[in-house]
Amino acid sequence: MRAALLFVMALLLTACQSGGSREGSSREDDRLKLAEINTQLALAYMQDGDNELALQKLESALESNPKSVNTRNAMALLYNNLGEYKEAEENYRKALEFDARNITALNNYGRFLCQQKRFDEGQARLKQAIDNPLNPVPENAMANAGTCAMQAGDAIKAEDFFRAALQRSPRLSPALLSMAQLSLDQQNPLQARAYYQRYVEISPQSPRTLWLGMRIEHALGNQDAVASHALQLKNRFPDSPEYGQYQRGELE
Repeated sequence: MRAALLFVMALLLTACQSGGSREGSSREDDRLKLAEINTQLALAYMQDGDNELALQKLESALESNPKSVNTRNAMALLYNNLGEYKEAEENYRKALEFDARNITALNNYGRFLCQQKRFDEGQARLKQAIDNPLNPVPENAMANAGTCAMQAGDAIKAEDFFRAALQRSPRLSPALLSMAQLSLDQQNPLQARAYYQRYVEISPQSPRTLWLGMRIEHALGNQDAVASHALQLKNRFPDSPEYGQYQRGELE
């Protein structure tokens, strides 16, 4: 489906570049449309791991529309993925200069700041996203705020955010997984298992989630379940750090 998306966008891009715009549309409209098409292409390339081509498309998008919030936000995500944190922050700031209440930019910038251990700044941006009455899914920012609180070592605040997010969206997988981890950290493995089971009903397993499941079942003394998780980890992710931890006996 991603290949089909790229093909359709490429056709649209060619049409814009060759002047094939709809009758009566202005040149300015064409430039704005071209910027959005290039931005969407860049995001698709990023998902495929082609960061170089993604950067080219984003640079072309900015040439067409230097004030595109979507493009600046995508550029920030790309630079963050590349570890170019100064450039990432510059693009987040520019996005918010153009639209100070942009929900996506506030959410992503807040998460970025928390990853940089600038927790108060990050929480302030996430609160702006949560409190924005136009935000259709504030639970996403709530979950990010909970993760930020966990990173800052404030488990109580983190739990409040995750519970608020799950109250709005009971199947929000990041919040379910985080509540499973918090519950285990608080030595409540039964509650951790309940959240974990809700998570695996709706989301695929990863090395991280299998390792968490193993730790939960180990805490409950269910060695059969531990062995089942270990077998999945070995068969599906044999080179993962989590399987290495299991082999080294770090489950204890």
